[in-house]
Amino acid sequence: MDIQNFTKQYILNLKKLLDEIDVNVIEKIILEIETLLINKGRLYILGNGGSSATASHMVNDLGAGLRRRNIINLDVVSLGDNSPVVTAIANDIGYDNIFYMQMKGLIKKDDVVLAISCSGNSQNIIKAVTYAKEQGCSVIGVSGFDGGKLKEISDISFHVNAANGEYGLVEDVHMILDHIIYSYYIQKGNI
Repeated sequence: MDIQNFTKQYILNLKKLLDEIDVNVIEKIILEIETLLINKGRLYILGNGGSSATASHMVNDLGAGLRRRNIINLDVVSLGDNSPVVTAIANDIGYDNIFYMQMKGLIKKDDVVLAISCSGNSQNIIKAVTYAKEQGCSVIGVSGFDGGKLKEISDISFHVNAANGEYGLVEDVHMILDHIIYSYYIQKGNI
C-alpha cells in the first residue's frame, strides 16, 4: 500500500465529511448549552472506547478550559472517567448499566445528555439515553455510519455520514465538533 496515496485519500474523505457538517445542528447544540447554563443544569457526556476519550476531552475543554479563562462555568462530567465506578457497575450488574446507573436518581429535567457513539447502537448508551429522556432531559446524539438508534431518539442529532467501519473519520469529526464549540466560546469570550 502506498502511504502517501492512502494519506491523501484519508484527508480527502475527511474534507468531504467536514463539508457535509450541518451548521444548523451545531447552532442548536450551542443554544442547548446556553439554555443549560441559564437553568444551572449539568451536561453528562458519555461514550465507549474512542468516544469515551472524546467525552473526556470535551469535559476538559468545555469545563476546565472555559472556566479557567472566566468565559463560562459549565457543570460538565464524563461518565466514563471514573474507572473504579465503571468497572464495579460492569462487574456487578452488567456493562449495559455503566452510564444509566451513574445517572439514576441524580439526573434532573434541566440536565442534558450528550451521547457519543459511532454506530449509534451501543446498548449502554441507548439505555442511558432512554432513561434520561424518561426524566425529561434533552439528548444530543453524536453518531456516525447510519446513526443507529441514537440518531432516531436524540432531540438534537449531530451525524457523520461515513461508510460503516470508518471509525477514524467519524471520531475525527466528533472531536472537531468539540473544538468548534470550544472555539466558539473562546471567540465569544474575547469580544
